Amino acid sequence: MQHLEEEIAHLTRTVEELSDVMARQQTEISVLTRRVKMLMEREAGRDQAGGGGAVFGDERPPHY
Repeated sequence: MQHLEEEIAHLTRTVEELSDVMARQQTEISVLTRRVKMLMEREAGRDQAGGGGAVFGDERPPHY
């Protein structure tokens, strides 16, 4: 009987730890989701504003 009680206590602790991990992960997912949304909105604003040309590698800008 004592062995079963110890096993239940161990399993209860494990479940509580997993619950804490899942709560932290959900918080992090929420934060990351908000950041991605913000970045998508920012990028959409840049696309609407036009411009935003980028120079890649050794490519010269068009005014040369």
